Amino acid sequence: MTPEELGKAIAAALKAAVDDGTFSIEGELPEVRVERPRSREHGDWATNVAMQLAKRAGMKPRDFADLLAVRLREISGVDSVEVAGPGFLNIRLSAGAAGELARTILTKGADYGRSDSAAGHTVNLEYVSANPTGPIHIGGARWAAVGDSLARILAFSGSDVVREYYFNDHGNQIDHFSASLLARAHGRPVPDDGYGGQYIEDIANTVIVQAIEAGDPDPRSLPDDEAQEVFRARGVDLMFGEIQDSLHEFRSDFDVYFHEQSLHESGAVDRAIERLREQGALVEKDDALWLRSTDYGDDKDRVIIKSNGEKAYFAADIAYYLDKRERGADQCVYMLGADHHGYIGRMYAMARAFGDESGTGKNMEILIGQLVNLVRGGAAVRMSKRAGTVVTMEDLVDAVGVDAARYSLVRASVDTTLELDLDLVASHSNENPVYYVQYAHARTCAVSRNATEHKVAREDGFKPELLEAADSELLGSLARFPDIAAQSATLREPHRVARYLEELAGSYHTWYAKARVTPRADEEVTDLHRTRLWLNDATRQVLVNGLGLLGVSAPERM
Repeated sequence: MTPEELGKAIAAALKAAVDDGTFSIEGELPEVRVERPRSREHGDWATNVAMQLAKRAGMKPRDFADLLAVRLREISGVDSVEVAGPGFLNIRLSAGAAGELARTILTKGADYGRSDSAAGHTVNLEYVSANPTGPIHIGGARWAAVGDSLARILAFSGSDVVREYYFNDHGNQIDHFSASLLARAHGRPVPDDGYGGQYIEDIANTVIVQAIEAGDPDPRSLPDDEAQEVFRARGVDLMFGEIQDSLHEFRSDFDVYFHEQSLHESGAVDRAIERLREQGALVEKDDALWLRSTDYGDDKDRVIIKSNGEKAYFAADIAYYLDKRERGADQCVYMLGADHHGYIGRMYAMARAFGDESGTGKNMEILIGQLVNLVRGGAAVRMSKRAGTVVTMEDLVDAVGVDAARYSLVRASVDTTLELDLDLVASHSNENPVYYVQYAHARTCAVSRNATEHKVAREDGFKPELLEAADSELLGSLARFPDIAAQSATLREPHRVARYLEELAGSYHTWYAKARVTPRADEEVTDLHRTRLWLNDATRQVLVNGLGLLGVSAPERM
């Protein structure tokens, strides 16, 4: 019996008690949730539904719980129900009912844990969106791992997800980038506000080779203004191609690459401004056009068109949000770096000015990710050989591999600064979380192979009533996966999946030391061996499903 199945059974018992007048409760009944008690001595599952409803029923919580407990004891598979504390209901399942979870997991396979908890929403998830002026730095790598994992989790929970990368190809940064390429091609110093690093020289050289191979003049032979346009056109495409290739190798692909320049060329910016004007959200003052964002919760009004007639950068943000909504997204989730914290107020105000709602689960939602600090040998890792000034995603992957990089970047809450010890993350020891989890999966595979050699087969029988106390903790851990996946989607917190997998791996390693799947040399194969093989293989399935949500592989041998 899964927690979801138990919750539905409790809800049915509760409804029956309301229908026959045992409880007098008007209005809709809440969804019944069950959780693992802090101490397993108190049972397998617990619910606080009695405390939720007692006041509405005009009763004391314990009295409500006592009456409901009578009903719950009649549920098939429930072994005992006890009332504890102010009105908690502690429920213990029969061994057979608890063990049936293994069959459920293996029957559902890759769909175990999948739900419709986030169904009915089209989520536009924008992440990374690094400027196309250099390799993705380590902060962008964190968003690539977290954003892609969140997209997988949201889809697993029923949402339609659009993974989007915002291509900043309009603005001064592109001018500085092309000027840097031109300078490097001529062997000149990097200009002020320019970009350095070996990658600039590599791209400049490639632009020159491409131009000559295409039969065009060598850009170095052109006047600087013409040459810079060549470096802009070819160089930006080359840089962005490298970014896309790096993200693909990192298992982070996108459905949409949106060009900022298109907002200006298509007139989308002007249309968005006009829409806000129709909403009565704009005001002209000091020869400029302002969004009256203080009317919508911001700390000050924001300029949209400057006094010189130039559009502020915020104008493109407005048009981009409106474009997402018009493309069908009812939830627009922005994943931004730590330096964008000041954007939240104006962005939320802008959404409200369009008549939308802001915040978690609303039309606009902004997640801010904190910095990543790399350490090796006890010392900070500060720069890349290729990029020159920053550590890149490629540097991290070269150091530890894609699996370890993704897992390590996802397992901490994004609102905390992450310090990553490269020596630890690259190590093959139980101190390394990703190794610990992957090794648990490899061990389940080894147990299955060993079982085959000893002629222990699942097909020969499944008798969950034979499972013992040693199996109970592992079953409880397996049962939590669907709830963890749903919570991670609702709270936008992929790290919950990683931490859960570490707990599951710990439960499995403990179980492995206590419970045998294969018989000893002097034993016959029994139904208990076969049933434990089901439990072993169910653990393997949940580890595969969980690692898959994080974009991390599940190796069969390590």
